[in-house]
Amino acid sequence: MSEKKAPGVWEGFKAFLMRGNVIDLAVAVVIGAAFTNIVNAVVKGVINPIVGAFGTKDLEGYKSCVKGDCSGGDGIEILWGTVLSATLSFLITAAVVYFLMVLPMAKYLARKANQDAAKEGTQEVLEISELEVLKEIRDALVAQRGPGHSEP
Repeated sequence: MSEKKAPGVWEGFKAFLMRGNVIDLAVAVVIGAAFTNIVNAVVKGVINPIVGAFGTKDLEGYKSCVKGDCSGGDGIEILWGTVLSATLSFLITAAVVYFLMVLPMAKYLARKANQDAAKEGTQEVLEISELEVLKEIRDALVAQRGPGHSEP
């Protein structure tokens, strides 16, 4: 009896790397990193100054002191402006991804599914009409034979 040898670690790793979805994931990470720079630039160059028009010019300048004197260095600072800036970056990124990628792809897939369903529906109609035509031909042939002939 010959036993099958289990694939080694190296073969498994090669198979993992050669899968198409690993390459797609790598491309997505690179594009995402580049897109992050764009979003950060928009937040810092446009959003922060607009929000800063109501207060300081930089969102990261918004902070609160919880304990002690923060100007002396012995207090505990809460940097909520940094959190607000990161939240705005996330919301902008999510909105752009949704409206420019997810929504159009969902509409495209729905349109494609409707076209496929319509094609299947017309195929069924064609099959039914072919069957009806064949029945009519059979009935016409039987009628031509006359009443004395029996069907095979």
